[in-house]
Parts: sequence; structure tokens; C-alpha cells
Amino acid sequence: MNSSDSSSLPKILVIVGPTASGKTSLALSIAERVPSEIVSADSRQVYRMLDIGTAKPLSEELTKVPHHFINLLLPSEHFTAGDFAVQGKAIIAGIVKKKKLPIVVGGTGLYVQALVNGIFSGPGMIKEIRDELEVRAEKEGAEALWHELNQVDPNSAAKAPPSKIRRVIRALEIFYATGKPISQHHAEQKHASEFEATFVGLHWQRSILYERINTRVDRMLNEGFLDEVKRLLAAGYDERFKALQTVGYKEAFAYLRGELSYGRMVELMKQNTRRYAKRQMTWFRREKSIHWFEIEQNEEIPQIAARIIETVK
Repeated sequence: MNSSDSSSLPKILVIVGPTASGKTSLALSIAERVPSEIVSADSRQVYRMLDIGTAKPLSEELTKVPHHFINLLLPSEHFTAGDFAVQGKAIIAGIVKKKKLPIVVGGTGLYVQALVNGIFSGPGMIKEIRDELEVRAEKEGAEALWHELNQVDPNSAAKAPPSKIRRVIRALEIFYATGKPISQHHAEQKHASEFEATFVGLHWQRSILYERINTRVDRMLNEGFLDEVKRLLAAGYDERFKALQTVGYKEAFAYLRGELSYGRMVELMKQNTRRYAKRQMTWFRREKSIHWFEIEQNEEIPQIAARIIETVK
């Protein structure tokens, strides 16, 4: 995620970081001081009915500052990083035209990367290869295909564990179709950024961040998260849909099916959310252009917002 040096490009602010790090609060604090609109780069907040479990901004926050990519789709609808990039660029152009600051906010690194640097535009699905790999995945298991990928493209294998079998299959598909690893295709594909992007994030001590995550899970449950999941089930939605193959929802579905006790559900929600946050930080730490602001408590956010505004100016 590179920012451009050209002052002729429109300026955008990109707030990244792991779940529960205060990205929304920081964006709203900046928007109170500078005419802005918020572009959500969260792969789950784009879906309707997923409110408490995705920690969407509150209705009054959505009213106070214009938000984009919130509550657009049903959980059954498909939405990709490529879709986000195309639509996001058009939305940002509209915000800039209104002489407002676009604030891109989210923890989905692939969405941010696609928006700022573009996304791999390699060959589309090669049906014969894809079908063969999917049959093999059924017969041999995800681990076998992952080990195969690790042999031909260890860089991609490091980013796509066996649990992400679709990504494993896609990487193998590209390799067998082109003779080159998908990681090499990514490296060779260069995009000139259309924005002058400033990247920032809030950096918490890990112990504090993990406690924030645990507190958020407790708050979600107190606010009626299980009722939200029951409404999804009543509407015919469960983890068969990609939108709901998500930390929190998966554990709640298992609990409601009687596969987990309530206590174990809570324990797994917290544990898996912490692991997700760790993966997010691994992704973002690779990006040297991100300016991390050290923080120990929420009360520091307004002061950090003021410092960021000066940086953007």
C-alpha cells in the first residue's frame, strides 16, 4: 500500500488496524473537525442484518457523518475486493468533488490494497483446472493441496492456510494455468496509485488490545447478538454463506445447534477474535507507509485525531 508523492492527486486518509482498535472512533473524531465522508473498508459491514456482530457504527453515527459501504447487500450476495475497489474509487471521486476529505476505514487489508494499488487482474477461472482441484480437495483433503501449493509457491502458501481452501485452489489454478506462482504475478503487476494516501493506525499494547476484544465480545452478547443470529437463521442465513463464515457468527451458530455450551461459545468467540486481530496486525505490519500512533486509553483519541489532521494538511 504505497502513497503517491504527487500533490496533484486527491488526498485520502486511510485508517487501518485490527478489530477493536478504535478505528471508527478515530474516524468520527476527525470528521468532527474536518468536512469528511467515511468509506468503510470492512468486508462484513457491507452486509445488512450483520450489525452487532460486525460492530457497525451506531445509527446516530451513520446519520452524523455520511458513510459508504454499510448495509448495501444481503448476506447471500457476493462482493469482492475488486468490487470494492471499482465502486470505492467512484465514491471517493464524488467526495473529493464536494471538497470533503475521504476517510477510508477498515481492517480488511485486501480491500484497502485493492483500492489504493489495484488488484491482481490475472486470468479468470479456468474451469477444467478448478474442477479437478475441487474434486481433489474433496478426496485428498485441504492439507494435501496446501502442501502442494507450498512446494510450488511457498509465499502464497504462507498467506493461505489449509482452512482457506478457496485461496489455496485459486493459487494452484493460476500456477498450473500460467506456469508462474500467483505471488510472482502480484510482484510483476504494478499500479500507479490514483490517490495521495496517508495511512495511520492506533497501536495498543497487545495485552490491552486483547482485553478490549474480550470486553467487546461481552458487550455484543449483552446487546443482543444471539437474537441477531436467530433472526439470520429465521431468514434462512447460516455459515453456508461466505458473509457468515465469520468469527462470532460461526461460534453462535454452533451454540444454537447445541454443539457448544454457552461458556465455550463465549470462550471461542474471544479466542478466535484475538487470533483474527493477530492476523490483521501481521498483514498491516508489512506496510511500512503506515504511521502508528501509540495509545493506552480511548481518551487519547481526540488528541491523536488533531495530530492526524495536521499531517494530512
